[in-house]
Amino acid sequence: MKLATKIIHAGMEPDPSTGAIMIPIYQTSTYVQEAPAQHKGYEYARSQNPTRKALEEAYAAIENAAYGLAFSSGVAATDAVIKLLSPGDQVICSSDLYGGTYRLFTKVFEKFGIRFTFVDTSNNEAVKAALTPSTKLLWVETPTNPLMNITDIAAMSAIARSAGAWLCVDNTFASPYLQNPLDLGADIVMHSATKYLGGHSDVIQGALMLQDADLREKLYFIQKSCGAVPGPQDCFLVLRGIKTLHLRMERHCENGIRIAQWLKANPKVAKVYWPGFEDHPGHTVAKSQMRGFGGMISFELVNDSLEEARRVLSATKLFSLAESLGGVESLVNHPASMTHASIPRAEREKNGLRDSLIRLSVGIEDADDLIDDLQQAIG
Repeated sequence: MKLATKIIHAGMEPDPSTGAIMIPIYQTSTYVQEAPAQHKGYEYARSQNPTRKALEEAYAAIENAAYGLAFSSGVAATDAVIKLLSPGDQVICSSDLYGGTYRLFTKVFEKFGIRFTFVDTSNNEAVKAALTPSTKLLWVETPTNPLMNITDIAAMSAIARSAGAWLCVDNTFASPYLQNPLDLGADIVMHSATKYLGGHSDVIQGALMLQDADLREKLYFIQKSCGAVPGPQDCFLVLRGIKTLHLRMERHCENGIRIAQWLKANPKVAKVYWPGFEDHPGHTVAKSQMRGFGGMISFELVNDSLEEARRVLSATKLFSLAESLGGVESLVNHPASMTHASIPRAEREKNGLRDSLIRLSVGIEDADDLIDDLQQAIG
């Protein structure tokens, strides 16, 4: 089945009682049992919900996975993966990654004895050098947030297997429409479904997709026991959003190309971070494992000052100044003070994230209007 067809039909079966083509929102906390421990597959809504089940089946289908699990946020999904580990275990992570992930790792889990080693995962040798006998997980973002670095997923899979570790890929920036890490050897794929999967800036949710049945049972136990599950209304919204993922991603990519090229040609822009350029250091790998380069773009101005960046950030009209990404509307973000503020400045700068960096989430508006907006803001 082709991807566009799979996206439309994933997880969807007509409601057996009414024939409704859309799964109902099962707004219930519990389920009546015929006798003790005799039920219809549902006991309590933290453990199971029919709307969530349909979404989890859709998650599995669009990532070519055997299993999908829905969580109340992307951070909650990340939290569940780290709870697979024990004190003394080591996690090797992409050094350029979402600030909320960095905060969760360093401020919550480090005090429980889990060690996090941040390296440039686009450098295979650096990852190999960081391996220890206690390495249990490789955590990779590709493309990274916000510097758009690219990691070779197949190479990371081989490294993880050589160490007896799992590989988890945060696929939020690419979405399943552009990249499928499980097909390249990843053990777990994580999404902030708040972003491209939901696609309309109206829901918070996270997802995990995977192939291994035993690993699925371990993660389901954590999901059920810790309770970071989404409500049925949120599941319905993401199910609805997924149906147009392919159409939206095509437009995000088309607009992304136009805006990245315009920025690169602008004499007031010093550098553009976007893996679609042939001179991007990760372009060859990105081209081999992605079906397009997406609508996430970061850039720096020639006038490399925080004041000038703030002026531009405050001057856009169509690009709304806000956190998050992946919605139909275009957003502009200042990582150093917004999405990545939880990372110490020295650590940010060591990884190449300057205070003057501006990040765009290019929406699906008319590209000419978006370019006009950037033109008047940059000046």
